[in-house]
Amino acid sequence: MLTVGDTLPAFTVTGVKPGFKAHEEKGESAFFDITETSFEGKWKLIYFYPKDFTFVCPTEIVGFDKLVGEFADRDCVVLGGSTDNEFCKLAWRREHPDLANLKQYAFADTKGELVDGLGVRDKAAGVALRATFLVDPNNVIQHASVNNLNVGRNPDEILRLLDGFQTDELCPCNRPAGGAVL
Repeated sequence: MLTVGDTLPAFTVTGVKPGFKAHEEKGESAFFDITETSFEGKWKLIYFYPKDFTFVCPTEIVGFDKLVGEFADRDCVVLGGSTDNEFCKLAWRREHPDLANLKQYAFADTKGELVDGLGVRDKAAGVALRATFLVDPNNVIQHASVNNLNVGRNPDEILRLLDGFQTDELCPCNRPAGGAVL
């Protein structure tokens, strides 16, 4: 698994734009390629979940989506995905009311370029673990964490960590976003 200080590997995944529920709307495609050079000059929150149409995953997606504005205020793009394809992501948006109006990018890593490049595929199940990476504008990983398949993450903690990394200062334990530094 790649970790703090490593550079994001070369990859191409299929992105699904925020707000889309069909593969094309008003003449615009919902899909586009996301690579390691996408979103230049921005921080990237890349998080993986095991499968679409499951139970824990939408709770995390909704949790991160509630904070998209907070991440954007910190020049951070939110990217959540799995190894399921892009059509699955759109179908899930149409079928699950909580996912209908997402403000974040989804991605489909059907070839496993990113999940395997980062080293976060569950060996037994063959799906992505619940991995989270904060990547700085230079594509250097500043945070990496992985949960087993059955336990969701805390998006507020990821925002707190990003806020701390962006201070470039020493941040004490439990420092809230915007809190005092040492």
